[in-house]
Amino acid sequence: MDFATLRKKEAYFNPAILDIKSLEMANWLAPYSQNHSTIFIPERSALLILDMQAYFLHEPSHAYIPSATSILAGINALIRVYGERNLPVFFTRHINTTHDAGLMAGWWRELIVEENPLSEIDPRVQHANGKIIKKSRYDAFYDTPLESLLRTQDILQVVICGVMTHLCCETTARSAFMRGFEVFFTIDGTATYNEAFHRAALLNLTHGFARPVLIKEILAAFERKS
Repeated sequence: MDFATLRKKEAYFNPAILDIKSLEMANWLAPYSQNHSTIFIPERSALLILDMQAYFLHEPSHAYIPSATSILAGINALIRVYGERNLPVFFTRHINTTHDAGLMAGWWRELIVEENPLSEIDPRVQHANGKIIKKSRYDAFYDTPLESLLRTQDILQVVICGVMTHLCCETTARSAFMRGFEVFFTIDGTATYNEAFHRAALLNLTHGFARPVLIKEILAAFERKS
């Protein structure tokens, strides 16, 4: 696959195929994840929802992710179940200034500045009862209070959703692992520009950092605890 192909955006997830496609991905990853028997403990977990901002979900935006709207329903289902049990939900909002962007300032077409209305969490995401954390790099732990907040609430595990799979989501998953948190990375609760990036991130994380899961698996674990 050449670089030009990788730059293309595609709706590899849409509501009609999301369940089928994500299950196929889960089966594809199974040989790599079968040795990782981490058991999900709902009451010791937190939900991390990364960068579900209008900047990425609003179609006229140049940064629009075609598959991102397809993961909204699943993410909102997770938000509801965490809220019903008073478990922590964190939303990240990526914003930059020229002083805190680091190398990202020269890497991307533009910075997401706080004054840009598209920098807000998309209103379709049910974020009223979660805590919004502003971040300036791919890593949601970098120069933010996230780790401290998780430690204060005695959290051992994190469930990661949001965008983009291979940038902020993957980087945050790696960072969580390095800080001693067990990571559950949602196959059908993350999205990026194309399937190649998505699969690459899932494969890398499954090999050394995270357990790949379907949202229905997380929801089922909560049901068993009811």
